[in-house]
Amino acid sequence: MKIRNLEELLAGNTYPGRGIMLGRTADGTHAAIAYFIMGRSENSRNRVFVKDGEGIRTQAYDESKMEDPSLIIYAPVRVLGNRTIVTNGDQTDTVYDGLKKGLTFEQSLRVRRFEPDGPNYTPRISGVVTVQDGQLDYAISILKSSDGNPDSDCRYTFTYTPAVAGEGRFISTYLHDDNPLPSFEGEPVRVFCGNDIDAFTDGIWNALNADNKVSLFTRFIDIKTGSYESRIVNKNK
Repeated sequence: MKIRNLEELLAGNTYPGRGIMLGRTADGTHAAIAYFIMGRSENSRNRVFVKDGEGIRTQAYDESKMEDPSLIIYAPVRVLGNRTIVTNGDQTDTVYDGLKKGLTFEQSLRVRRFEPDGPNYTPRISGVVTVQDGQLDYAISILKSSDGNPDSDCRYTFTYTPAVAGEGRFISTYLHDDNPLPSFEGEPVRVFCGNDIDAFTDGIWNALNADNKVSLFTRFIDIKTGSYESRIVNKNK
């Protein structure tokens, strides 16, 4: 698969929905994580990311305008020991609880389906990054309907062991803006990953559609020590 520039990929798409990028910096020293949310409705746009322990959660920007918290209020990022979980919904908690019980990432997600928001049936995209003894592995999952058929589930998990320096993999909920919204298709896209967290953050944020972008979270994790740096960018301030 040809390596792509993530910023160019995002700039050419007005509505990929929610997106996850996991990878390894070009110098090989850090894991790189990005998660963003977008919205077309006022309810979806009325959100911010806030810190929650070692992770983050979504929160209403204006509580008086919140119509329905289901599917939009959740913890996208949680940390369990040397593993960082990133998802686009409350399946973050499902993965966290499963891993804690000794299940694998894939096994943990077996109890979940795509989101019940027909006719879109938004896919559940999830990722887990594992940093241990200078080693970096990550996995990405997508749970989706079968071409919009809610009676059939399609489950795909992609693992990258060990992660290659200078590249990451990107997955989003949708291919592009439409009605209904078409689910992401194929293997997560191979993208370039640099060394600077601020350039990484700014590049993604600036590439997202100005009308539809809502929030962005990024994190670089030192593979040797497990220490990390994070950034949160919210459109609502």
